[in-house]
Amino acid sequence: MRRAGFILTGGSSSRMGRDKALLPWGDSTAVEHLARLMLPVTGTVTLIGQPQRYRHLAISCIPDLRPGTGPLGGIEAALASADTDAACLILACDIPGVSGEWLVELFRSAENGNSLFTGTRDVTGALHPLCAVYRPESLAVVQGALDRGERRLLQVVDRLDPVWIHASDVLTNINTSEEWQAACIR
Repeated sequence: MRRAGFILTGGSSSRMGRDKALLPWGDSTAVEHLARLMLPVTGTVTLIGQPQRYRHLAISCIPDLRPGTGPLGGIEAALASADTDAACLILACDIPGVSGEWLVELFRSAENGNSLFTGTRDVTGALHPLCAVYRPESLAVVQGALDRGERRLLQVVDRLDPVWIHASDVLTNINTSEEWQAACIR
């Protein structure tokens, strides 16, 4: 199975007050950190968001096909732009604490199964559909949901015969300055 990697950067970051993708993380930004983790696993990294906002980064960026449709719109853009036989690793830009080893495990599980979706369930039981592998056939389901005006990602994922892989750690979405500061301390 071919692989492709995408990082969703299209959110408004309203609770953070600034672009979460460009927050400092280690010696770079959150999105650059995730791209470095993703590249050895997928062989490609593409940002989904506003190309003009990320043009200074050495990472390809494409816009949503349907701006304003949330994560589903970003997933649609990713799946539509990937090779038709490529499974797509989709990450939100606000989870820089994920490990490269976990991304390898996600793909291993996805490639050994038949589900259209393999996602992360962290140690607390929280589901993370934006740290997941989507098979190319899931594009039709995502497009159909968007055509009907649906926006609830977990409801759409439920139609993809989801497999949730149990992580041995907490996967934290960083949405506020306080969460970012706490994540940087770890």
